[in-house]
Amino acid sequence: MEIMAAVPNRMTAIAIRAPGGPDVLIPEERDVPRPAAHEVLVQVAAAGVNRPDVMQRQGLYPPPPGATDIPGLEIAGSVAALGEEVTRWKLGDKVMALVVGGGYAEFCPAHETHALPVADSLSMVEAAAIPETFFTVWHNVFTRGGLKAGETLLVHGGSSGIGTTAIQLAKARGARVIVTAGSPEKCAACLELGADLAINYKQEDFVNATKAATAGRGADVVLDMVGGDYIARNYEAAAVEGRVVQIAFQGSPKATVDFRRIMLKRLTHTGSTLRARAVEDKGAIARAVEAEVLPLLAAGRVKPVIDSSFPLIQAPAAHARMESSAHIGKLVLTL
Repeated sequence: MEIMAAVPNRMTAIAIRAPGGPDVLIPEERDVPRPAAHEVLVQVAAAGVNRPDVMQRQGLYPPPPGATDIPGLEIAGSVAALGEEVTRWKLGDKVMALVVGGGYAEFCPAHETHALPVADSLSMVEAAAIPETFFTVWHNVFTRGGLKAGETLLVHGGSSGIGTTAIQLAKARGARVIVTAGSPEKCAACLELGADLAINYKQEDFVNATKAATAGRGADVVLDMVGGDYIARNYEAAAVEGRVVQIAFQGSPKATVDFRRIMLKRLTHTGSTLRARAVEDKGAIARAVEAEVLPLLAAGRVKPVIDSSFPLIQAPAAHARMESSAHIGKLVLTL
């Protein structure tokens, strides 16, 4: 293993003292992890904050077997050490990476195939807001959902990190975008990003609004992170041959649904999670994002929307803001 001389033996990381509210996140001194054969050790400059981090803190989303208990699924920084079989990266390279955990720390290992180069046009805060969100949107909207130019995408939670990313990628690839959001300010932010229609779900029924906006046809792809009673309503809002893609359940993972809608409309309801996927699966998603999305990022045609950033030790404040749902775009921790 090759290591930069500056890599210390100990580091500060954010630990979860016990399942609970944001105040259970505490700074702790930990050993700096050693990269495995195909891993790079990243000196973290910034780390994205995501809903799965909140769920892990609450005790609802435990890390996969063998993974660190430190939260954090996406990072950006510089390569500080190389596993003995790493071939793609060299010391000092600026990378952003999807990780299985450990992002809320000064150093974090990442599989070499799950890291991407950071374009000169991106800050480290912006780079840290890309991997989890852009991997998720690309795989679910375009690979699983098969969204094509000229089709209509309905995105729930349009002002979230996932939503703001989905709006931009779908528009960049020639689709029409309808979003739901919970306030006039959030709807305005979505329209400014390029959404064709923003529905305030507290004031308007998204099924009727989607059908009205599509001359009764409905949405070709629905990206849903709500679940619960949205599942049946998504079936109503979807077009014939529509694809409903489930990526989370902020409501209930259970619902009573009339499944005849699937047959009558020839719907596909699919979904995925990212964290527990095989190394090879995530590597394949990374290669697709590198080929299809990085050129858009480098050209400035899409860009992560940053709500706010917090120093690492203010992770509780970042989690509190995420749980308030007041944010528009991504929350990032900085080191």
